[in-house]
Amino acid sequence: MKENRFYKINKDSKVHFNNKVDFCVGTGRMGLALQKEYQEQLKLIQEEIGFRHIRGHGLFSDDMAIYQEYEDADGVKRAEYNFTYLDLVMDSYRACGLKPFLELGFMPDQMASGDQTVFYWKGNVTPPKSYEAWCDMVSATLRHLTDRYGADEVVTWPVEVWNEPNLSGFWKDADMKEYFRLFEETFHAVKKVDGRFRVGGPAICGVQDELWIREFLNFCREKKIPLDFVTRHHYTTDFPEDAGHYGYAALSDAQQGFDNLQSSRDIIDSFEEFKGMEIHITEFNTSYIPNCPLHDTNQNAAYIAHQLSRLGDVNESYSYWTFGDIFEERGVPFTPFHGGFGLVANGGIPKPTFWSFKFYKDLIGECVLKEEDLVVVLGKDGIYRGIAWNAARDRTGRELEIKTVFPAECGQEYVLVTKTVDEETCNPLRMWHDLGEPASLDERQKSLILECSRPFVSSRRIQETLGEVQVQLLVREHGVVSFELQPVKTASDRGYDYDRVMQYEKLLD
Repeated sequence: MKENRFYKINKDSKVHFNNKVDFCVGTGRMGLALQKEYQEQLKLIQEEIGFRHIRGHGLFSDDMAIYQEYEDADGVKRAEYNFTYLDLVMDSYRACGLKPFLELGFMPDQMASGDQTVFYWKGNVTPPKSYEAWCDMVSATLRHLTDRYGADEVVTWPVEVWNEPNLSGFWKDADMKEYFRLFEETFHAVKKVDGRFRVGGPAICGVQDELWIREFLNFCREKKIPLDFVTRHHYTTDFPEDAGHYGYAALSDAQQGFDNLQSSRDIIDSFEEFKGMEIHITEFNTSYIPNCPLHDTNQNAAYIAHQLSRLGDVNESYSYWTFGDIFEERGVPFTPFHGGFGLVANGGIPKPTFWSFKFYKDLIGECVLKEEDLVVVLGKDGIYRGIAWNAARDRTGRELEIKTVFPAECGQEYVLVTKTVDEETCNPLRMWHDLGEPASLDERQKSLILECSRPFVSSRRIQETLGEVQVQLLVREHGVVSFELQPVKTASDRGYDYDRVMQYEKLLD
């Protein structure tokens, strides 16, 4: 089944498009940054895409070892802080050109008021026994970072208080009143270190999100808290069905998700003092579980390509959860393709969604067209760059033929370069399956999978006709196609004849 699309770009076309694809990316708990494979995946991500911030859980969890207690000579318990691992992690991020987006959590066990934990690695999700001790730790950590890296640098790192407190699994009893106290105490502790820090919350997911955002802003209004930004999360699948190690989740309607994001914008704008305030989506993906096979597919890549075209409509930024598959929320995965959140599978294998991000990062210029399956920008260098996608919630067999007319110089020849990611051209998951789904890859298997994990690159010449150039793209099911269109002037070496080399004239004999 083939569907046709036709678009025309005028010379003076201008379209709103807030492309913040590179603002932030997520990671697992921060302690994982001490692993070699983690660092290799992060290096690949930064070399190919290049994000500006990174956000993860567990800054204050026990594996980072920041909070310590000891008894003094009088038997009184005292606090001390250990920043050894923090320095290693932050140094590694900075070496990759990344600024942290600091999520303050979870609770050190010795400081916690209870023993409720979340995840395989047991992040404590209870309030502190002493808010004074919590605030002292937050302040000491930020002072250490400003001493080490310079205050002018560290105050550019956004600060978010906790993670998903509207879920009882992440904050004991999803106690709204207690979270608001945590936020208020933490906000003032951060600002006392340096008033230039930007602090936000409530970092909620979609459960009762409208109620939480409204009540959060009411609380900030009542307490006269000069909030700097609002954070929330965005996932777009239905409840998963469990089978063995996996959870199978169906994609939800994309428009419903966009409408939900708009509701947050509308609520914030209904408060005069907060109208227009930045919203940062500090986590988004399709599924919210780290064992959903959808994440490894071309279907995920096409759906995310559509998301990336619109997430900036009402949000300042949006952070994909996560950059890589070194991740242990539900334990250590058994296979390289296990439905992990990451853009990169273990073994340094880019998944198809990796390229959706790479393609958007390369969209440099002013937007001249934005549709439900295509976005195009015009760079200052005169090059049109665009991305087309064929996103669907279910398999339909549909192919898209997208024809786009561009304004062109009279008599000018153009070159169209395309990069294609679809199930035929860039599908490491299928190669892994065809090799027998090995749990541990040998070097030959890994090499084969890596070979088919990159886009198919092609080019062709197009001649201007009547002041226009028509580009025709075939986007297969669950496909994503990146393209560049630019004028070309051939400057052949003396005696060189490409047509003669290719023997095209013999086809006419």
